[in-house]
Amino acid sequence: MAMTVMWTGMVVLSVLCSLATGHGSQTAAAALEGATAAVELCLSMAGVMCLWMGVMEVMRRAGLSRKLSRLMAPALGALYPSFAGDRQVMDVISANVSANLLGLGNAATPLGLEAARLMSRRSPGVASDALCMLVVCNTASIQLIPTTVAAVRLARGCETPFDILPAVWLASAVSLCAGICAARLFSRMWRR
Repeated sequence: MAMTVMWTGMVVLSVLCSLATGHGSQTAAAALEGATAAVELCLSMAGVMCLWMGVMEVMRRAGLSRKLSRLMAPALGALYPSFAGDRQVMDVISANVSANLLGLGNAATPLGLEAARLMSRRSPGVASDALCMLVVCNTASIQLIPTTVAAVRLARGCETPFDILPAVWLASAVSLCAGICAARLFSRMWRR
């Protein structure tokens, strides 16, 4: 609700300022141009997103998601020790991590919300250490294939949209490590 009020206030203030300075027609033209660009961008990204969502569905139906879950079990068990024995939670977290690895933030979000819902059953109304770690890992996830960023670059005319891979790998690995260390540090500080 607060964000709605803030955004509405900013838009109204911007329109009033543009009218007061005599730039109302330019503001209207910019708004229409921005809306057109947003629709074009969404349509160009839809194909890439559909492709990777299809890949995730094929992986799930072929049983690769289960195998990937077993492969990631040691690392995820170390990150979420209180849920290591809960197969349902770990499968959803594994699917979430897989979607993030493929750069599918749109697919990872519902999986992350489902994992958070399942995790919150143990401590209703309180964000447990594991739930905080889930939020950190989703926010600073490692992306092997930054699909969304590549789609945006391709839509904007970039001839080599994946030339950013080394920078994405380094930045996401550093941010994930920093996030995990911070989450562990704060969880220990709050217990004292």
